[in-house]
Amino acid sequence: MSHKLTGLTAAVHSPFDSCGELNLSAVESQAAHLVRNRVEFAFVGGSTGESHSLSFDERIRLTEQWCLVAPSFGIKVIVHVGSNCLRDARSLAAHAQTAGAVAISALAPMYFKPQSLEVLIDCCAEIASGAPALPFYFYDIPVLTGVNFSMPAFLEQAPAKVPNLAGLKFTNPDLVAYQKCLRTGMDIPWGIDEHMLAALSMGAQGAVGSSFNFAAPVYHRLMKAFSEGNLETARQEQLRSVDLITLLASYGYMAAAKATLGFLGVNVGGPRLPNAGLTPEKSKQLQKDLEALGFFEWGVA
Repeated sequence: MSHKLTGLTAAVHSPFDSCGELNLSAVESQAAHLVRNRVEFAFVGGSTGESHSLSFDERIRLTEQWCLVAPSFGIKVIVHVGSNCLRDARSLAAHAQTAGAVAISALAPMYFKPQSLEVLIDCCAEIASGAPALPFYFYDIPVLTGVNFSMPAFLEQAPAKVPNLAGLKFTNPDLVAYQKCLRTGMDIPWGIDEHMLAALSMGAQGAVGSSFNFAAPVYHRLMKAFSEGNLETARQEQLRSVDLITLLASYGYMAAAKATLGFLGVNVGGPRLPNAGLTPEKSKQLQKDLEALGFFEWGVA
């Protein structure tokens, strides 16, 4: 990949039908919605994509569908291949390269956790070796994995063992570490939607986020205002993001986020356990709360 992940990369939802089975026919409507909202990258099978609730075969089929559909929409696909089983992760990486992804990414193993930075780098080397022609992004999200090492040190040491390392998906509120990572010149897309303005002030050029699926206009306006030096407008847009995500989290973020996308005409179904779904009553109330927040005015292109 000759360019960095600038702008918005949507961490897309894995679509399920009413029986909880993977609904690959929904991918086309997801891709069309991203294009309407000027989002050019799709991050497939990550945390938002409920990757740990998908079987190996489902992850293969989801990648294939996105790589089949995306080119006709001009969307570039980054595939998350991380797994507690490194052999599975390496196989998923190899498949993503064959399928036509432009990059891969991986979380740290999180059941048997790497106990040192050196071991984490060895894990990344094993995964990334499955797709040597693709850029590899380590996905740093310690709040979910429980794996928390210095990312500046990772970027200094990892290239010796991971020659296709391109950077990090940085989903970590440590802005001091983030600024140091940016100074390496590697690609470090930001991963916490509610903190985007702070990341931009550190020098972020791109972000990967779940709320870009349904609220991309907010972040486009935020980034434009920041680039023009209009901090007051940028702060207003960031507060909208915070209010929206706080509301969704109060219902259970995964279910509420998927429901919100459904309100916009893109049906991706509910989540899989252990993420709980919304009852019909809760779904109706969420829609009312979104209306009261003004989301359908300021959150839609």
